[in-house]
Amino acid sequence: MSNQPVAAIILAAGRGTRMKSDLHKVLHPLAGQPMLLHLLASVDALKPVAKVVVVGAQREQVEAAVAGTGTAIAVQDPQHGTAHAVQQAQSALAAFDGDVLILYGDVPLVSTTTMSAMLDRLDDNAAVVVLGFRPVDAAAYGRIDSDADGRILKMVEFKDASPAERALGLCNSGLMAVRARDLWPLLARVGNDNAAQEYYLPDIVALSTKDGRHSVVIETTPEEVAGINSRAELAAVEAAWQAVRRRQMMDAGVSLMAPDTVWFAYDTEIGRDVTIEPNVVFGRGVSIAAGATVHAFSHIEGAKIGAGAHVGPFARLRPGTVLGANTKVGNFVEIKQARLGDGAKASHLSYLGDAEIGIDANIGAGTITCNYDGFFKYKTIIGAGAFIGSNSALVAPVTIGAGAIVGAGSVITREIEADALATARGTQVAKAGWAARFRTAQTSRKLLDKSKA
Repeated sequence: MSNQPVAAIILAAGRGTRMKSDLHKVLHPLAGQPMLLHLLASVDALKPVAKVVVVGAQREQVEAAVAGTGTAIAVQDPQHGTAHAVQQAQSALAAFDGDVLILYGDVPLVSTTTMSAMLDRLDDNAAVVVLGFRPVDAAAYGRIDSDADGRILKMVEFKDASPAERALGLCNSGLMAVRARDLWPLLARVGNDNAAQEYYLPDIVALSTKDGRHSVVIETTPEEVAGINSRAELAAVEAAWQAVRRRQMMDAGVSLMAPDTVWFAYDTEIGRDVTIEPNVVFGRGVSIAAGATVHAFSHIEGAKIGAGAHVGPFARLRPGTVLGANTKVGNFVEIKQARLGDGAKASHLSYLGDAEIGIDANIGAGTITCNYDGFFKYKTIIGAGAFIGSNSALVAPVTIGAGAIVGAGSVITREIEADALATARGTQVAKAGWAARFRTAQTSRKLLDKSKA
């Protein structure tokens, strides 16, 4: 990679009307993260000295999204084309003297490796490096005519291209690398004598050629420079991203029984020899240690799962869940802000929220922690080796000592000491013959009502 300092200009001023959304286009999520932040993460790996996002409408949304990332905001209003958009970043980069990457906020999958390759091709002769690609359908992309060494002979927007130029297969992604000392003088000379009367960024290639400098194109795959302008395109890019991540997971030693049915977030971390059954969805903030199994139809977000643990089927782990090694969370169990110690089990039909559950504790079917009084959340503590009988309600704040047993059907409101047995349920009363008399009376009443009708 070039030894020059790097800055990035990310264009995001488009209105995104095809999204039909109140959310700025570049903030729509891809694998659980706004697409703009995907791109910034790749840029950050280059350790840039400056990042500028150029926005138009909905500026405040973008400002909020990039707060704390060291990213400056520039505004393009009115909007007169891509060259005009890049010019809006000049003030923010007035003191910068290095290499500038020009990227697009709705093209989120371009990799750090590709960005580095673009920067590497900049030298004293190559004024501009353009990232090109060869799509199956070139559609309305700008075309690039280049020689065998990648020198650009001509670049032209589709609207202004001749039939012969439209027949070219190499297309302009719009992404460029330019040295700052070349960029601003070139932009100042760009005109708008074209079909759209806009200031086109690609025109800097022709201007540099007039100056006796050449520009080069390097190529990447269409998938890496896929743009997102509609919800359908967002879904297509999501599918492509997921396909790549599934393959990466399997290559790293994760078994996916039905890969196409498993959906990862951008930050999902999974260890070796983990098995993921069909129809599992991962939200943000999930890590799974080696040897664990996630059974089918489970939804996991913001959770840490220990080695050898079993989750599901039909389990929901919400943020703040921590499962120790060899724990078991079974079908229709929901856990939130709770920690299960090694070997603890909650095998069926339970809700465990705001809880600390000790090692080897057993939570019976139908148990719930009553953690919310309508105003505040409270904590339940269950000691190591405790046994909670089925259909128990633990009314927090409450502590159940190590080794204690809670009888089935209990409503626990007070502390239980270690190794004690606690039951809290009404006394059973049986009235002989009552049910038969009830049925007879109700049947007679029903017949009377029918006779009156």
